[in-house]
Amino acid sequence: MTPDPRKVAILISGRGSNMRRLVDAADNYEVVLVASNRPDAPGLAWADKQGIVTWSKDSRGVDRAAYDAELAHAIEASGAGTVALAGFMRILGPAFIQRFEGRLLNIHPSLLPKYKGLDTHQRALDAGDAEHGCSVHVVTEELDAGEVIAQARVPILEDDTVSTLEARVLAEEHDLYPAALARFVER
Repeated sequence: MTPDPRKVAILISGRGSNMRRLVDAADNYEVVLVASNRPDAPGLAWADKQGIVTWSKDSRGVDRAAYDAELAHAIEASGAGTVALAGFMRILGPAFIQRFEGRLLNIHPSLLPKYKGLDTHQRALDAGDAEHGCSVHVVTEELDAGEVIAQARVPILEDDTVSTLEARVLAEEHDLYPAALARFVER
């Protein structure tokens, strides 16, 4: 049986602000699981209060392949056909990515292909860029290198700090990701 792409599992590691927006905006998709590599992630409690099935296991000190296999099993058991990473701060291994190939999305706080990885806001400021933003991309084995399916741009202001720039980019993420996910599940 082929998993339904309109059933979505969301992976988080923290407060889950993007996860909340994805849940609130769900129209042509249904969030069937919220999973985290941090059992104390505040976003899990919020999802549970919404009646969404949650799964968590601390990933620290755990074999990557074994952890990824448990997470994949939880996703498959939920019936999810699409997986949306929303602040999931763990690199997934090749076997996991291959298992869900073409069905994994991520939101990244930069205008990919610029600034893959961490500290994107600081790197944009340090480079003297005129603009910054966020990208929704398909997850591949290469970090932040999959097909970009949507982007939003924000100007970098003269008095911007990492915090002010981050806040403006996050506001764009909250609009961009739900719209991109809604289109992605119809592919």
